[in-house]
Amino acid sequence: MNTESPSRSALDASAARRAVQLALPMLTASLDDVGVGESGCMHVVVMDPGSPYGTCDFEAAILYEHSLPARERWDADYAYYARGKAKLAWRTGLDTSLLVSHAPHLLRHGDMRLGGGIVEHGIVVAASGANPWFDDAFARSVACLLRAVAHERLSAATTSDSTQSPQEAGNAGT
Repeated sequence: MNTESPSRSALDASAARRAVQLALPMLTASLDDVGVGESGCMHVVVMDPGSPYGTCDFEAAILYEHSLPARERWDADYAYYARGKAKLAWRTGLDTSLLVSHAPHLLRHGDMRLGGGIVEHGIVVAASGANPWFDDAFARSVACLLRAVAHERLSAATTSDSTQSPQEAGNAGT
């Protein structure tokens, strides 16, 4: 299952979906590895970098979510855990594993106190279903891929802009 929301930033839900799709071979392979985690399930939440904490409510800031495999096969609500990690990382701007180990004074009653929510250059991603250190790694991988997708789009836009004549570029907004 995957869900998308409209974005206020240059990175939209299709960019987040592309990042997750690029990570899927790794994520899917991990489901069968009990060293990674015993659940065989995973949920990933990607927050909208254009919707920082305080500008909107949490639900509106979720850019994209993806579940592995279908939720009917889950033994726990991994979306609940991933969303809790994402909310904490989004609110504080810090990785959830760092908060638990080094900044417990920033935790509030009801916060998800598990690793797996990361902040990478303003991109917040959370994963749940594996051991927390693997959730961290998977979330960071998706965030890095999202940044690569942003570079890809910027490069394509720059190339497109540079192939226009000055007259075309001047008439682009008309």
